[in-house]
Amino acid sequence: MGQWEIFLSPYKQAVDELKIKLKGMRSQFGIVNANSPIEFVTGRVKPLASIYDKTLEKGLAFEPSKQLGDELGDIAGLRIMCQFVDDIATVSELIRQRKDMRVVEERDYITHSKPSGYRSHHMIVEYPVETIQGKKMVLAEIQIRTLAMNFWASIEHSLNYKYKGMFPEEIKNRLQSAAEAAFRLDEEMSSIRSEIQEAQAYFNEFKEASNPNLLSEKERDAQ
Repeated sequence: MGQWEIFLSPYKQAVDELKIKLKGMRSQFGIVNANSPIEFVTGRVKPLASIYDKTLEKGLAFEPSKQLGDELGDIAGLRIMCQFVDDIATVSELIRQRKDMRVVEERDYITHSKPSGYRSHHMIVEYPVETIQGKKMVLAEIQIRTLAMNFWASIEHSLNYKYKGMFPEEIKNRLQSAAEAAFRLDEEMSSIRSEIQEAQAYFNEFKEASNPNLLSEKERDAQ
């Protein structure tokens, strides 16, 4: 097993465990017949190429070390998708209240968006991983955003690779306009939240009644 594989192993374990725990939060809302603020959860360990880019940016040695783990808080990354903007505050508060992880840093890019238009809520948590060598504390980044914010961020990320961060002025302006349009969409959806959730509940009930052999969403999450 190589040095990098050994170094990244606790981060992979943290991502796997945190995905289960965050999905478990979603399931608990279904058990009590409440609308979940969590739509879905994804996770990943930062690829070595991205770690290398970050070390260049921060002036760090590209080698497995405690310093690297301390300086890069997003080697382990989780992303929580929400339907509505208000859900983001609910989810972030639930994470703050947990006893199995400790929030060490928060950045609110929703109230204070980046100049590019990027919006998301970032939380760096310290999470204990039990290994055969004992307990290891690792940092993990949890990004909480709406589906519209995620769509914009995914497009911006792809374009950033193409232009190496040096966007043509027209593309830059269009991205900023698109970010504002996405946020207005989120606000409009929030204004009719109750109607949307009622419609979704009706649709799910109708779907289950029409397909009695299909597991309900609540039953699937419980498995």
